[in-house]
Amino acid sequence: MARKRGLRAMALKAGYKTVKGLRPGFVPAVVDFLLDEFCAALDPFYRRWSEGPADARPPLARALEAERDAVAEALLGVTDRRADRSTNRVVVKIYRKLRPTAKEHVLEALPGLGRSIEPFLRSSV
Repeated sequence: MARKRGLRAMALKAGYKTVKGLRPGFVPAVVDFLLDEFCAALDPFYRRWSEGPADARPPLARALEAERDAVAEALLGVTDRRADRSTNRVVVKIYRKLRPTAKEHVLEALPGLGRSIEPFLRSSV
């Protein structure tokens, strides 16, 4: 978030600040709550990546980047479904306001996501 600049970044930061202020620990709790669904959404991409020979397997970040649109849509599908089920009108309103630019942010974060989780996956592949 700190690297974000411009008008879109201002809206994103304001929304994040509002959601964070709802109650202490709200954002980490939501991430924890959605983690299983995020993992399930990433599973098909992980399986395609892990099925190749280990010595020829590209870094996970590169594999996610190769399917970037599909990966982003899969992850955003998780948050879209959660927003559809949520009863917290403040969070839903903020989410709906920020959703049109969300894919751009997810796409930007994919390489970091791949680099962050790959060390934990290598031992299981």
